[in-house]
Amino acid sequence: MAPTRTEHLDDTDRALLLLLQQDAGQPYAALGKAVGLSTAAAHERVRKLRERGVIRRTTVEVDPKALGLGVLSFVMVDSSAWMGDSAKAFAAIPEIEEAHVIAGSASVLVKVRTATTEQLQDVLRRLYAIQGVNGTQATVVLETFFERPPAP
Repeated sequence: MAPTRTEHLDDTDRALLLLLQQDAGQPYAALGKAVGLSTAAAHERVRKLRERGVIRRTTVEVDPKALGLGVLSFVMVDSSAWMGDSAKAFAAIPEIEEAHVIAGSASVLVKVRTATTEQLQDVLRRLYAIQGVNGTQATVVLETFFERPPAP
């Protein structure tokens, strides 16, 4: 059996991941000090976490509302065919932040952010243009209690 990405994470790796999730722009000196490593050792640990694919990318978290994207919705997409080969079609719709092939009453679940419900309606129209899509069910989020990254 192939080893999992987290199989060889020790407490120091987990602590570094937690610190980086809180602020990915921290200097290696601060990271090292927080976990009891030298600057060079902290840098090397983070480099290895990147190489192993544990850290996929470093990014900035932007508040969607500050960009005028106040409408968050989740859309269940029904289909008449297997949708597992349709990733590019879903990715071509920029308002879709995530797309997941799922088991259950629908085939795909997408997370959509728009400025207005009219723009959401336009996204739904574009979803119907994807080959195999024969229905959607949108749920608009009224309030988000919290969002969090996976715990290391």
